Amino acid sequence: MEDLSSVLAKAQQNKVAIGHFNVSDFSILRAVVEASREVNVPVIIGLSEGERQFLGVRHVVALVRSLREESELPIFLNADHTHSIASAIEAAKAGFDSIVFDLSSLPIDENIRQTKSAVETLKAINPAILIEGEIGDIGTGSQIHDVAPDLVGGLTTPEQAKEFVSATGVDILAPAVGNMHGMLPSMIHGDVRKRLNLARIAEIKQATGTYLTLHGASGTADTDLREAASAGINVVHINTELRVTWRQSLEKTLADHPKEVVPYKLLPPVIASVKSVVTGRLKLFNNLQ
Repeated sequence: MEDLSSVLAKAQQNKVAIGHFNVSDFSILRAVVEASREVNVPVIIGLSEGERQFLGVRHVVALVRSLREESELPIFLNADHTHSIASAIEAAKAGFDSIVFDLSSLPIDENIRQTKSAVETLKAINPAILIEGEIGDIGTGSQIHDVAPDLVGGLTTPEQAKEFVSATGVDILAPAVGNMHGMLPSMIHGDVRKRLNLARIAEIKQATGTYLTLHGASGTADTDLREAASAGINVVHINTELRVTWRQSLEKTLADHPKEVVPYKLLPPVIASVKSVVTGRLKLFNNLQ
């Protein structure tokens, strides 16, 4: 089976993006895997530090490995938004395919210094592991925000991106290009959508020549997500959309079956709802709709 680096190279050549979906429990994981099987495209399973703590680092590696072997699908595992070297080392030793070493909250000089050191440490553990760094400000928290966060860092510049990639040796870069973690209520109940700076994506791609990830893509206009892949985005992260769908479908199922207490009878409609969202996103990222 192809490794993540080969899959990224193929996606870049075809100007499509790999869907990255965060999971917090087995129902969401199952929905993502089933969607990947239906659309027949690669997928990346992401877990933040909190999600890894909840599911167990080694447990989720074993689970995803089992699903990968059973389905023979190109399913990859990413340690999303890792903020300490200790947490990154734990994920690398457990067998994750990639790690987002996120020190974007620090001044860029310190971000560069620590990320460079992390790349060296983690590649020594597993030379094949892909390391992603992040610069710019896209807010925090894959949740529903009452108001838009104050993104004081602004958009990532091509000059910053080139310096960061060159100095750190990261395989993948996550820039700020109009994206934002989480969603606003208007993005769920109305027609408001995030809009990306597609020209800036293209400029950063040209300046760095490296793989690019779009974090905080939930609630982004479909046209922007489709064009982002052509501009140079190789991986698109979706989390909040899945969490919202999970909760809404669970609430509806509980309301429809107030006396049911068996989880395996309550959760199938939830899995189906989340799968529908993931399927739609995978088709969009791969120009299949």
